[in-house]
Amino acid sequence: MLKFFAKYKYFAVVLFILSAIIITIIYQLLKPAPNLPIYQPSMVNTELVDSTMQYIRKYHKVADFKLINQNGDTVTQENYKDKIYVADFFFTTCQTICPIMTDHMKKIQEEFKDDDEVLLLSHTVTPKIDSVEQLRKYADKKGVIDSKWNLVTGDKKQIYELARKSYFVVKNQGNGGPYDMIHTENFALIDNQRRIRKFYDGTNPDAIEELIEDIATLKKIQNSEE
Repeated sequence: MLKFFAKYKYFAVVLFILSAIIITIIYQLLKPAPNLPIYQPSMVNTELVDSTMQYIRKYHKVADFKLINQNGDTVTQENYKDKIYVADFFFTTCQTICPIMTDHMKKIQEEFKDDDEVLLLSHTVTPKIDSVEQLRKYADKKGVIDSKWNLVTGDKKQIYELARKSYFVVKNQGNGGPYDMIHTENFALIDNQRRIRKFYDGTNPDAIEELIEDIATLKKIQNSEE
């Protein structure tokens, strides 16, 4: 019996290796392709969605916008045409979650700084305080790359409506005026058709790693659709 196994041991090893390769190939062929959902207003916590949008179940896209960045330049949806981007809401004088969020946006910036397909967009929720000059100082302090990341200010009503009707990442404060809002820690991943693909906790390092991985996945999805 031992002689039999000794005689065929090399054949058995080769057979084992071939079997492992075949199983791996079959697994790769049968494994579902990576995907990301397309978020609609009805899928999001109603606290974050304007009441006029809460029951919309399809065709949602980020609305057109016209804001001013840290250089005093006008930024519109055309600057993000055909791009993947990460959007958030913050303010420069925030001392709680904003510094963490900004550091994590910077991590994403560094990860994709040589990738022209990926951009960042941060909206202030206190436009009266966050002037162009204030945003410029903040951008310099935080290491913002202007070609990669826009910090934007502008009309408060427009910022509020973007937050509540497009990105769904702020709560309505409701006690200081019609357009007062409380920003959350959420980052929104937007695809090249201006659709929301996922939300992330911008203060959680693990969520940021997941976001970086999901951007790579989204690029593959979009490339396969072209």
